[in-house]
Amino acid sequence: MAQIKKANSLGEWFDQRLKTRALMKVLMTEYWIPKKINFLWSFGMVLVTLFVVLIVTGIFLLMYYKPDAGLAFFSVNYTIMQEVAYGWLFRHMHAVAASLIFLFIYIHMFTGIYYGSFKSGREVIWITGMLLFVLFSAAGFSGYMLPWGQMSYWAATVITGLFEKIPLIGPDLVFWIRGDYIVGDATLTRFFMLHVFLFPLAIILVIAIHFFALRTPHVNNEDGEEIDFEAEAIKYIASDKKTSKVMPFWPKFMAEDIFVMSVVFTLFFFLVFFGYSFAMDPINFLPADHTKTPGHIYPEWYFLWSYEVLRGIYFSSSLGLIAFTIANAVFFLLPWLDRDKRVRPMHKRPLFMNIWFWALVAVMIGLTIFGKLPTSEGYEWTVKVGFVLSILFLVLTLVVLPLFSFIEKKEAQ
Repeated sequence: MAQIKKANSLGEWFDQRLKTRALMKVLMTEYWIPKKINFLWSFGMVLVTLFVVLIVTGIFLLMYYKPDAGLAFFSVNYTIMQEVAYGWLFRHMHAVAASLIFLFIYIHMFTGIYYGSFKSGREVIWITGMLLFVLFSAAGFSGYMLPWGQMSYWAATVITGLFEKIPLIGPDLVFWIRGDYIVGDATLTRFFMLHVFLFPLAIILVIAIHFFALRTPHVNNEDGEEIDFEAEAIKYIASDKKTSKVMPFWPKFMAEDIFVMSVVFTLFFFLVFFGYSFAMDPINFLPADHTKTPGHIYPEWYFLWSYEVLRGIYFSSSLGLIAFTIANAVFFLLPWLDRDKRVRPMHKRPLFMNIWFWALVAVMIGLTIFGKLPTSEGYEWTVKVGFVLSILFLVLTLVVLPLFSFIEKKEAQ
C-alpha cells in the first residue's frame, strides 16, 4: 500500500483517503451541462432539496407520532401541534413540502415532454422519473393516512377498496393490504411502515439511478441539439468558453439552481406560515369515524386528475379501474407512443405545440378541477363532464400522439 503523505489541510486529508477531488470532478466541476437551457432545468435539484426537507421534518415528527388507531389523531393534532415546541412548524413544513413536490414533479414532467427529453437514448431517465412519480404518489397517499382524520380514513377505505375489482385475487389482495376486513389499526401500522421506511428507501435508490442515467446521454437542451460533449468540454477547458456549447455543473449551472431554489423557498416559507391550509384538508382535523361517511370523499389535489378518470367512467367501476390504470401507465409508454424518434422541442413541432401538448395540459387541469367537485344531487352534470374529459385524455395519449408523430415521421422521410 502506498504511503499516505502528511496532509496540510483537512480537505487534503480526506482526499488522500477518499479521493474527494476526483469525486468532485466526476459529479460537479467536470460534469458538463448544455449552455442553452433555462430555469426549468433547475427543478430536478429543487425536487431533491424538497425531498431532503421531507426527510428531515419527517424525522422530527416521527419522534412524537403514535402509529396506533386510538392515539394517532391525538398525537398529531394535540401533542405535535400544541405541546411540542415548534411542532406546528415541522408539520406545516412537511405538509407544504409534500404538496409542492408534486407541483414541481408535474412541471418537471411536462418540461421533459415539451422538449422531447424522453427520447433518443433517454428512455431510462424518463422511466425512472415516472417511477419516482409513482413512488412519491404512494408515499403521499400513505402519509395522508397517518393523521387518522376523517378524510384519511375514508380515502384509505375507498382507495384500498379499488383493488377488490381485480379478477381472482382482488378480495384477498384487499385483505392483505388492510391487514383486516376493514381499514383499522393493522392498516395504519402497515402504511406507517411504508411511509417512513420502504417508500423513502425506494425513492433514494431510484433517484440515484435517475441521476446516474443522466450521465450517458447527458442533459437535453432547448433545441434538442445533439452535442459532442467531449469536444465541447475540451474547448471550454482550453479557455474557449464563449464558443463552447457546454458549461460545468459547478459553479455555472449550480449558481442558477441556487437562484431558482431561493425563489422556490421564498414561496415555500410563505405557504408554511400563511397558506398552509391548501396542504391540510379541514375535514382531516376531525378524528376518523367509521360510522360517519363524509358527504364528498376526495384525495389530495395532486391525485385529483387520475381520481377523476377513475370516477369519470361512472357506469362501470371495473372499466373505471382499467381507465385509471391506463391513464397512469400511459406516461411510461411515451417514448414508444411518440413514433418520431427525433429529439425536437414542441415549438419545432406545430401539430404537437398547437394541438396536442396544450390540449393535454388543459385536459389534466380540467380533470383536476372536476375531481374536487361532488357528484351528489345538483352536481350530476359534473359526472358527464368528467366522463368526456377522461375519454379525451385517453384519446389524446393513446390515439392522437401516435397519429401525429406518425404523420411527422412520414413528412420527414
